[in-house]
This record gives sequence, structure tokens and C-alpha cells, in this order.
Amino acid sequence: MLFWILVAVLTAIVGAVLLYPLLRGAKVAEDGHAGEAAVYRDQLRELDRDVAGGLISPEEAGYARAEIGRRLLAVSNTKSGAVKTPAGGYRLSQAFIIVLLPVLGLCLYLVKGNPGLPSQPLEARLEGPGNDLAISIVKVERHLAQHPDDGKGWEVLAPIYFKTNRIGDAELAYRNVIRLLGPSAERLGGLGEVLVMKADGVVTAEARSTMQQSLALDADNPRALFYLALALEQDGKAAEAKTAFEALAKQSPADAPWMAAVNDHIAKNGGTAEMAQGSANPNAPGNPTAEQVAAANAMNSGDRLQMIRGMVESLDAKLKEDPRNFEGWMRLIRSYAVLNDKDRAVDALKRGLKAFPADGGEGQQLLALAKELGLPTGVTQQ
Repeated sequence: MLFWILVAVLTAIVGAVLLYPLLRGAKVAEDGHAGEAAVYRDQLRELDRDVAGGLISPEEAGYARAEIGRRLLAVSNTKSGAVKTPAGGYRLSQAFIIVLLPVLGLCLYLVKGNPGLPSQPLEARLEGPGNDLAISIVKVERHLAQHPDDGKGWEVLAPIYFKTNRIGDAELAYRNVIRLLGPSAERLGGLGEVLVMKADGVVTAEARSTMQQSLALDADNPRALFYLALALEQDGKAAEAKTAFEALAKQSPADAPWMAAVNDHIAKNGGTAEMAQGSANPNAPGNPTAEQVAAANAMNSGDRLQMIRGMVESLDAKLKEDPRNFEGWMRLIRSYAVLNDKDRAVDALKRGLKAFPADGGEGQQLLALAKELGLPTGVTQQ
């Protein structure tokens, strides 16, 4: 009830503030006309005194009196007619402000608002359950502010920071996890990946060292194997990089989410595209069948290239029908780049960013791939 009383009082105050200039405007106009008429009357009286004193001739006084009289008459007509004209407009404005405006506001609130909803400050929202990721992050951050040595809390936040593109916070979280709970293959791999993203896709010396530590704890860690192979590629060691990527492809399940990127790197480092694609999930859109692989092996280089272009165009067409295939966009962008068709690669990047915006995790991976391939990353989503 107190809330509604306050709303009513505020509405009345706002109405009074809005009405005051209108009411004051009419009064000011009327006072202004009255003052102007008084000035002209004073001029007539002074004119009579000048004639009596012999300062001007009666003929000159007649001309002046006629002009002053004309102006006085004009002011008198304005005072009697012009003030009355806007009265209806003022009354309409008053009715709108006093009646219609509150009614419109009430109707809008009844449609969009929720009068029965109790107030819920931030403290209450933090205490209550919910699926709001931002609220969950705030809860964990507040907990860690009071208990900074809670390694489990940092372990919860680290991957969330990474997925929400808070790279600096993710690095701090992973370092705290490793400091408090000790190194593991997963934690070191997470830190190494953060360091790569922090360097815009470049596997720095620190990132490589971190991945090697991760690999020492788990020799089959696909994330560490991938980034160490990528480091070889970035160092210009194409043959060694191809061997490393092929080894990762052989030990990975056919439907592993990283296989599309692995196959793309195999092709980039000198492996045949059909071999690289053939090791991936056969059901993925754009992958060749066993018959296509066999036929490609029997072709000359020109026919093989034409076949590869046809496969890439087929993948492009399928992505137009199903743009939510993230691995497909990664493969398509790299395929166009490998074929040295930069214009189509950039176009594929734009369309991929439309499906997976740059402020998300997938969009950041698309941009990282573009930087790795030397494509312009300042593209706009069309």
C-alpha cells in the first residue's frame, strides 16, 4: 500500500511540474499585453504635455497620436482575442496530463508489470536457487573473496571464465587451482589453452611448456597433443606437425569434436585432404565416402583438386541449410584457405560468426582460426 501511495504522490508532483509552464505561460502572455498597453497610454499623456509645453507642433502631435493609437488598438485586440484562443488547447493539455497520462501508465504497467511480485534485492537473488549463469558466477566470486584458498571454487570458475571469454580471469583461476590443488593433466591443459587464446592463437613458449607438463601426466591427452602439434606447425616444421596431427587422429574416436580441426591441419601441412577427411566421422556433413576416397587416390592432381572443391562446395551448401554445425564452419573456413580461396574463406567466416557470434566461445574459436590462417578478423556479421 505504501508503494502505491508513493506512486500516486509522484504522479501528482510530475503532473504539477508539467502543468505549471502551461498555466504560467498564459498568465505571462496576459501580463505582457497589459504592460505594453500601459506604455502606449503613458506615451499619449507625455505627447499631450509636449504639445502644451510647445516642444512639438499640434500637427506633428496628431501624426504621433495616430501611430500610438494604432499600436494601442492592436495590443487591445490581441489581449481580448489571442489569450482566449489557446484556452481550449491548455484545457486539452491539462486533461491529458491529469487523466490520460496516468491511465496510460497504469494500463502499460498492468500489461507489462507484475504488481504482486515481491521485491527481491541482489542479496536475496544470490541466496535463492536459479539457473542464471551471471548470478552463479557472482555467488562463487563472493565466496572466493571470503575464502581465497578454496581451490574447488577456483576450479569451478576457471572453465566458466574461459567459455565467457574472460581470458585474464581464467588464467588467474587456473593458476590458483594448480597452486592450491596441485597440477593435473586437465588443469595444466586448461591453463595452456588459456595462454594460447591470450596470445591470439599462438602457442607461446610458456604455453608449450605447460602442455608438455600436461602430457607428462597423461600421454594421451588430446588437448596437449593438439597444441604441441600446432606449435610445430607455427614453427614451420610442417612434416613434424603433420605426423603429430596424424598420430592424434589415429588415437581419437571418429566422432571426437576436435577431429575436424585435426583433419584441417593435416591437410594444411601436406597431407591429402581426402585422407584427412576420411579419418573423421563418416556421418559428418561434407566428409567423403570410402568409394570417394578410393576414387580420389586413382585420380591425377587436377581431377583430385576438382573433386576436393566439389566436396567443399557440398559442405558449404549443407551449412546454409544447417548453420548450427560449428565443426562444419571450422572445416569450411580452413578448406577454402587451403584451396587459396581467401574471399570465400572470409565469406564463410562472416556467415559462421552470424551463427556463432564473436562474444561466445565458438565465435572466439572461429576468430582464432581466422588469425591462424592469416584472414582479416575485423569482419562484420552479415
